[in-house]
Order: sequence, then C-alpha cells, then structure tokens
Amino acid sequence: MTYSQARAGRGNVRSNRRVPAYEVDASWPGPLPDRWILGQCPGVAVDADDNIVVCNRQDITEEEAESGENAPMVIVFDPEGHVVRSWGEQATMPIKPERLNVDCEGNYWITGQRDGMLQKYTPGGELLLQIGTRGRFDSSDGTIKGMALNSASDRFFQPTAVAVDPGNLDIYVTDGYGNRRVAVFDKAGTYLRQWGRQATAEEAEAGAPHVFANVVHDVVIANNGLLYICDRWGNRIHVYEKDGTFVRNIWVGTGIPTLPDPRGTAWTMVFSNDPEQSLIFIVDGRNEQFHVIDHASGEIVYTYGRPGHQAGAFTHGHTIAIDSKDNIYIGETHTGRRVQKFRPVAG
Repeated sequence: MTYSQARAGRGNVRSNRRVPAYEVDASWPGPLPDRWILGQCPGVAVDADDNIVVCNRQDITEEEAESGENAPMVIVFDPEGHVVRSWGEQATMPIKPERLNVDCEGNYWITGQRDGMLQKYTPGGELLLQIGTRGRFDSSDGTIKGMALNSASDRFFQPTAVAVDPGNLDIYVTDGYGNRRVAVFDKAGTYLRQWGRQATAEEAEAGAPHVFANVVHDVVIANNGLLYICDRWGNRIHVYEKDGTFVRNIWVGTGIPTLPDPRGTAWTMVFSNDPEQSLIFIVDGRNEQFHVIDHASGEIVYTYGRPGHQAGAFTHGHTIAIDSKDNIYIGETHTGRRVQKFRPVAG
C-alpha cells in the first residue's frame, strides 16, 4: 500500500475491538518547587515504578528568568505529580536535548537535537556511557553546518531516540535530524551496523524500505522482537527485524496529499500494556493530536486532541509515554513547554 492509498483510507482492515477514550487530567502535575519554570519538554518516559521522567531544555525567556529560574534538565515525578528527584545541567549534557528514554534496566538515555552525541545515566544522574563527543557531528567538517555523512561509528548527526534490546542490551539509535539512519551498538557502545538513507519523494510515497523522508524520529522495540521506527516526514512507521530486514509499513495517513510532509504525522510512539501490544499510541504533530492505532491492521481507531494552549490541546506535541494504568503523558516543545496527562475513560 502507498501513502496515497493509506490517506484515502483504502487497504486497512476495520477493527471491531473496543478501545479506551481519553480525557485530560488538568491537575497533573502539581506545583513545581521554588521558582522553577519549565522550558520545552522534548522527552517524557515512565519507569518501572510508574514515575514519570521529564527532560527539560532549560530555555525559559529572559523575562521569565527575571522572576523565576530554569527547572532542572531531568525531573522525576511520582504518579500523583509530585517531584521526587531532579538533576542535570546544560554544560555537560547533550546540546538541546531531544529525547529521554528509559531502558529495561531503568537507566536514562538522552540525545541531543543540536549535538552529535548521546549519554546514558543512572536514575540518580551518574553518567554511565557516552557515545560521541559533545559538539562534534558526523558531517563533512565535524560541525552542524557540514554535509551529513551518515556513516560514522563513533558519533551522530542530531540523534533523536534510543531503544535497548532487553535480551543482549544492544543499543538502537535513530539518527536523526541530520543523518537518515538507524545505528546499532553493543552494550559497551561499540558500533555494529546501520541501515537507512535519504528517500526520494517517489520512494517516500511508495513506502520503500530502508529510506527515510526526513527526520528519523523514534525507535521502539516491541514484545514481538521487531523494531518500530517513526519516519516523521514520511508519515509512517517502518517495522524491521533487528538485523534491518524490512517487515511492513504502518501508515499514519492524516497528513498533506504528497510526501515529504514538512510537519509530519509519525512523531513518537508507545505500545499498549497487554502482552500482544495490540494498540499503538502515536503523536501526530501535524494535526496536534495523538492517535490510537490497531497494531495488527494499522487502522486508526481513536483520535484525541486539537491545536491550542488550553488543557487537552497541543502546541508542538512531541513525545509520548504510557504508565501501567494506561495513562498517557505527552510532552510539548516550542511554545507548548509542558507535559500533560490523559487518563482513560470508558470507550
């Protein structure tokens, strides 16, 4: 199936399953300590204890800084929305953090949208591993202004997300805004393999494998052992085996008529909590919504949200997480600059 067919609604199998509806919980989180002010929130994840871990870009305005201060770069909230832990400073962490992922061992992985490195931390903020050097890029001149090389074994070009294989702890990185690849490393950070390049418009429309329309924006390892990769401007999720063998596309056909889509509909995703992971929750940044997708058929079975600044609306909804009770958390960047909680209600 091509993008045009997906957008027209052809080729999907209609699901008869019941899915939850959602409503915003405007009481979450509680008040922040001291004079903290959140900046852009590009990363939100949930740990094994249902704590919500937020990555903050620390980019409040000059006027905000006159009466308040930047909240820490990493803030951990308990399920009730109280701050239980915080740490992190701009000087040593990835430049303009892009994502925070929690792995199967509870460690935090942070990537940098304006950087060529990523870092692995304990929940308390101890640095465990770094791949790449701060401020050095996989480009023709080593800077962010250089031509992307899409090939380095020791650095990235604006990496976006990390997924860790619970079996052997291999590290899968979507790389990203500058490069167009999925890079794989062993648990020590040694390069193993990669796949991906820039797609042509024709390849993007056809849903060709191993090519990305622009931003390679997220990676998730499912219970079935497959990799799910968000091709943001390509309006699709690529599904691969761990060796890079292509399996299928899941289209998010709610974008513009032709590809590439400069806003895109396939930003970040999580699975439902059932063993089969029968639902996919995905952020659609173009329409400022999140969708619930039937995993088997690829059909969108529920949609929530609209553009705006009020509770329940989104301004640059960027990243999504789910807790054990099926509550959804979405972090917003640009002028959104918050994390919202959505609780399930009867479908």
